[in-house]
Formats: sequence, C-alpha cells, structure tokens
Amino acid sequence: MKRLLDIIYPRQCVGCGTSSPDTFRYICWDCWSQALPINAPFCSICGDPVAGSIDHGFTCYTCAAERPAFDRARSTVRYDGAIGEALRMLKYENALWLAYDLAGLLHTCVVAEYSTRVFDLIVPVPLYHVRRRQRGYNQSEQLARALGRRMRCACIPGMLKRTRPTATQTNLTAKARLSNVHDAFHHRREKWLAGRRVLLVDDVMTTGATVNACARALKQGGADSVHVITVARG
Repeated sequence: MKRLLDIIYPRQCVGCGTSSPDTFRYICWDCWSQALPINAPFCSICGDPVAGSIDHGFTCYTCAAERPAFDRARSTVRYDGAIGEALRMLKYENALWLAYDLAGLLHTCVVAEYSTRVFDLIVPVPLYHVRRRQRGYNQSEQLARALGRRMRCACIPGMLKRTRPTATQTNLTAKARLSNVHDAFHHRREKWLAGRRVLLVDDVMTTGATVNACARALKQGGADSVHVITVARG
C-alpha cells in the first residue's frame, strides 16, 4: 500500500527533494544525519546546551538566577537544516502532513528524557484567536495531537488560552521576550488540571519565555508539574 501511495502521491524530502525518503515520511537519511541533536552537556532545567566538556549536572546562570515555572524543558535538535525547513513549512505553509514526522522526533526525545515519568495530559502552546483564525490552525496543536497518538496520552488544547495578541518573538531580546508574553496566557478547566502532570508542547524554544509563561498559568490552575518538549532549539 505504501509503495502504491508513493506512486499516486509522490513524497519528497523537504530538505533536498529526494523522492520517497525512507528514514521519515518527508525527511531522508542524508538530511536527517546532518541535523544537530541537542546532546549533553546542557542545563538540567531548561535544556540549553553549552560548549565544552562538563562531567556533572549543572544549572545555567539564567535558571539559577530565577527558577522557571516549568520543571524541565528539552528539545530534539537545533533549528537548522531540513528540520528547520520542515518546521517553517508546518508553521507558515499549511504543511500539516509534516506533523507526523516531527512528532516522531518529539516522541523519541520524550522517551529518552522523561522515560520514568508518566504524563496525564499533553497541552500545546496556544495561538491568539485572531492569528489562529488567520492561519487556520495552530502548528503546536498539530504536533501535540500527533504526539498524543504516539504516547496514547490525552491531548487537550483547551487547557490554555492566549488572552491577548503578542508580537512575534523572533527579533526580540531575551528581556523583551519576557515582557512580550507576561500574563499573556490563562489556564482553563481547573478541575481537569488539578494535580495533573502536564507535558507542554511547542515547535521551537529559544529563550523559553513563552513556555515559561504557559507553565506558570498551568500551575496557577493547579497542575502538579509541567514539563516542556519542543522539536527544535533556536
């Protein structure tokens, strides 16, 4: 069946255009092998990697200065190459079919980093309702739903609401990012959140300001813990 579908609907690698890639549905082995995985050493809390050799667990300066609202954050690869292109296409070009491959990367990271932890809920970072209507979908929700199916864990997008529009974080400084998302999220359905272990999903993490604001809102709603997983690290 897979071969027949490839004939009718040819697949191409988003990185190099190779026909019918085998590693993932839309990412070939050559492009995947060039991805830069997020490996240790990295901050034990936010997962931000550092250069050099460190043979013990450590906390980065930012997390030591002010502990984030989330318990831990991890990402699979750097925002670059074919993975970066797949994320860009998913976010801006309606390439919803790429969520399956990208959720596979998320699942691998969850198993590696959170193998002894069981989550009750998966919650995506929400879009403001106007932007959601303009785009037609939320890319983080697409990833979260695909990951939920792999993990057999309930994905409930309605747990968080973005209460006001925020400027894109792309060109903002770390300080401006924090200010931009301050109090921009609100928890919902407290009965569902109380005492729950939440896995928060987003596409890309840079300074962590957005997921931190989301985690704070979830914990204000009664969540027992909030762990973060993203496809890429900016």
